[in-house]
Amino acid sequence: MILAVTDAELQDLRSRLRNTRWPTPWPVRGWDAGTDLTELRRLVSYWESGYDWRIHEATINALPSHFADIDGTPVHYLRFDGEHPDSLPIVLTNGWPSSFLELTTLAHRLASPSLYGGDAADAFTVIVPSLPGFAFSPQRPSLTKPPQTHEIWHRLMHDELGFTHYAAQGADLGAGITSRLAEAHPEAVVGIHLMSVASPVSYDTDSVTPEERGYLDAVAAWSTEEGGYQHEQSTRPLTLSYGLADSPTGLLAWILEKYRAWSDCGGNVSSRFSDDFLLTQASLYWFTHTISTSMRPYYEYAHHLTRRVERVEVPTAVALFPADISQPPRSWCERVYNVTRYRIMPRGGHFAAHEEPELLAQDITEFLRTHR
Repeated sequence: MILAVTDAELQDLRSRLRNTRWPTPWPVRGWDAGTDLTELRRLVSYWESGYDWRIHEATINALPSHFADIDGTPVHYLRFDGEHPDSLPIVLTNGWPSSFLELTTLAHRLASPSLYGGDAADAFTVIVPSLPGFAFSPQRPSLTKPPQTHEIWHRLMHDELGFTHYAAQGADLGAGITSRLAEAHPEAVVGIHLMSVASPVSYDTDSVTPEERGYLDAVAAWSTEEGGYQHEQSTRPLTLSYGLADSPTGLLAWILEKYRAWSDCGGNVSSRFSDDFLLTQASLYWFTHTISTSMRPYYEYAHHLTRRVERVEVPTAVALFPADISQPPRSWCERVYNVTRYRIMPRGGHFAAHEEPELLAQDITEFLRTHR
């Protein structure tokens, strides 16, 4: 059993939810100035009195969890063995504010394609680690000392699990880790599949095409309108963490806004995510006490403690979901990556592994079919 929340911990959570000190409402409409009060109150009420944590705890405990010790750093991971004897290993990495749990449906599809109408020969052996400081993986003990997460992933895949060659897939923070992994270990990584890309470390502004300029302008506009969370988590995350670690309502408000804003939900978060899914994600952060440590990658990157991606020669697929944060043109991706596949997906957003697992699994499978 990987998770055993005590009755006292459950009662403490419910008491905190029941005794939430709500802010004075503003005369604003809906989500215009942040998380909608009506929607948040509804979810908090259900979390306190209707949501059954024990059902989801049992589901989490039934997953194929394992632990590895990588240079003294414990790493939690799920392993889904492929249904075919020659299944290609692949490591999937989530972003923020996600968790390993968000990738389980995708992992099942990749490991057992015949159960979903696919060919068993396309099967993968899927490894889904918990990022350091997320859920069941403790944070790395030092901000500055190696290994960085991409090196931990390689040691997990290559040294611990014995995969001489493997693929990797990631979105958001996971896309950066996947990119650094491929850049550092092209002898082992046969191909990477990304839902977002690293920008070039430097470039000649005169070389920017009109399409690329439109993309850069869109990124700047998004940063102005939506990037406040990123700035705070990059500069003063500990100040924020005291409130989020103490208030489950505050924690839920912080991540709920992102599930709505970054998904293909048309403004109605319930159209893409069930209440139980959202509250299980929030509960994982709460019971593992990791909302603070989950912010570390933002701080580390902003303070140049994480290496920049310069050039990835490993074959790279880019799949862009229309409701995701950014839509870089192919030429922009090619400034950093050896792009061999580029697709604009018909629907889905930042959380595509949960929103559109069939589309994502199909795109990963088609790309890596030629790199096995």
